[in-house]
Amino acid sequence: MYLVKTPTFLQQLNPDYRWRMPVEAASPTLYLTFDDGPIPEVTPWVMDLLAAYRATATFFVVGNNVEQHPDLVEQLHERGHTVGSHTWDHLNGWRTENLPYYHNVRRCAERVNSKLFRPPYGRLGPKQARFLRRHYEIVMWDVLSGDFDPGITAQTCLRNVTNAATDGSIVVFHDSLKAEAKLRHVLPRVLAHFAERGFAFRALAPRPLQQAAVVEA
Repeated sequence: MYLVKTPTFLQQLNPDYRWRMPVEAASPTLYLTFDDGPIPEVTPWVMDLLAAYRATATFFVVGNNVEQHPDLVEQLHERGHTVGSHTWDHLNGWRTENLPYYHNVRRCAERVNSKLFRPPYGRLGPKQARFLRRHYEIVMWDVLSGDFDPGITAQTCLRNVTNAATDGSIVVFHDSLKAEAKLRHVLPRVLAHFAERGFAFRALAPRPLQQAAVVEA
């Protein structure tokens, strides 16, 4: 079970995570993010579609995929997208001892030279979170599309985003084989829907780390 829209109270309980972006006066903006890639079957298509809307996005990559497809990471950078760590092996923090988890996060982060980190499944233990915030900016989300969920239709996935996303929302998609069928249906329609309403689509820029860091008592 998962929540499509992250409740405000949950965001307020964890203010050191980035859940959404401040609203800017210039124009409404969405921050599209893609987890679990890069893979040649999906990621190039995503990049081409984003380019058609002059959109940039943030890709939280898995180190194993980066090692197999380093050219795709280079293309992401060349096309103005931001890349962050999603661990080397897509580890679940709740099921992984702390020290191996830290090394796994760092291995991917160093490979892509990024201080942005999103935990797979959004799962971190309290000690893991305290430690990692000293070294990375932990990015969660405001809206979860559900493109990974075999129990929902593509149309429901589309409604999840169009009904829940607002100015400043960080939205999660997946450039993975598991999500591919839904993503190919939903992403073009999400871009068209919000572009028609004057939205821009931007990549996340890392904040200075000291603003995101927490000193453990």
